[in-house]
Amino acid sequence: MEGKQTEIRKITINSKEYPKRLKKLSGMPKELYVIGNLPEDNAPTAAVVGARMCSAYGKRQAHCYAKVLAEYGIQVISGMALGIDTQGHLGALEAQRPTYAVLGSGVDVCYPAANRKLYNQILETGGGIISEFPPGMPPKAGHFPARNRIISALADVVLIVEARERSGSLITAGFALDQGKAVYALPGQVDQTLSQGCNQLIFDGAGIAWCPEILLGEWGIFPEKKETAGEKKNLGLARDLELVYSCLDLRPENLDYFIQKTGFSAGKTSGLLMQLQVLGLASEVGRQHYVRCK
Repeated sequence: MEGKQTEIRKITINSKEYPKRLKKLSGMPKELYVIGNLPEDNAPTAAVVGARMCSAYGKRQAHCYAKVLAEYGIQVISGMALGIDTQGHLGALEAQRPTYAVLGSGVDVCYPAANRKLYNQILETGGGIISEFPPGMPPKAGHFPARNRIISALADVVLIVEARERSGSLITAGFALDQGKAVYALPGQVDQTLSQGCNQLIFDGAGIAWCPEILLGEWGIFPEKKETAGEKKNLGLARDLELVYSCLDLRPENLDYFIQKTGFSAGKTSGLLMQLQVLGLASEVGRQHYVRCK
């Protein structure tokens, strides 16, 4: 682990340090401010972005996709916003890889303040904090669409994980398409507002990010097939536990769903779900809503 870096560097468009991906595009800032490191020009890079007010499912998927990408050497970039952005950064950090945040404020202004720990982690692990706005500049509403064009410009691939019909994430996707980047969206339930933006992107031609390996294919990386989300491992559980476990998925389901699927009483189903949580195989992500952990 590297020590935390605090020096602010000003990098002009004529500098050798200025990102090559940005130099190729019009409308990029003439100068950047950076604490820590910039993404490597020649390394594959993905942006993972999405809703601030996201679901537990969205958080899990953003973390999972970013972690897998980072494990295969893909640099992960996002905007350090709460929700999906945060989970994208954390997924990369869990893979013990650097990650990069582009802010809508000065690089010395941690926004949101609640992400101070993440801000420090990014700098302590060899990543970087990047902005076109001068040090000390507070966040402003108009800064974030501008910030989004830099996020997409620094990436080869942009992944949208949960977005409402009108959201900043769709602005990022629009910039990415204009810049000639590959855009992928995580599909979601048609009756969920957080899925409307992603489903619309898919309808308009975005790639369907139904598993992280789909994204890896953009760089010619094709891992050996692993267990898919729909497959359940044979864990040697007792019959009743195995039945309840087989009903779990990465998308949260409520207690009534498991009662209907298994035919067990409410008390028995709750008890079995509790046992699965103790075993680390299930997690309660909301009141009586459960997801599979393994």
